Amino acid sequence: MFSTKNLTVAAALILGIALGWSTRSLRAASKEESHVYELRTYYTLEGRLPALNARFKDHTLKLFEKHGMKNVVYGTPIEKDGKPVGDKLVYLLAHKSQEAAQASFAAFGKDPEWVAARDASEKDGKIVSKVESQFLVPTDYSPMK
Repeated sequence: MFSTKNLTVAAALILGIALGWSTRSLRAASKEESHVYELRTYYTLEGRLPALNARFKDHTLKLFEKHGMKNVVYGTPIEKDGKPVGDKLVYLLAHKSQEAAQASFAAFGKDPEWVAARDASEKDGKIVSKVESQFLVPTDYSPMK
């Protein structure tokens, strides 16, 4: 009945609420800095999620901001038994437009600080096996609009 992408979108939105993100701060992010949201899912190779989390925590978030991307929420999906799924990172970014997102990621990918952080984090091997991206616009009844 529900596709994996629909479930991932729902999980990310529920995660944002569960983490205590107020609709006021999300509305402010939407009005001030963005018109579209990007839901991204990173699948890691077995046992490499801790390396990906460290790279995001220590480098990626600040570099995203440097290149005009607004960090909204980051999380890992949970299974029915309440345990984290061990190979996925799901996050939501805010962008001024899809074109702005593409320009931001292009600049981010060429940033020497990012290249150095990526290379250092992959000294023990590749981390990410697959990336999925989906752009979203808030509905007219969304508290995030």
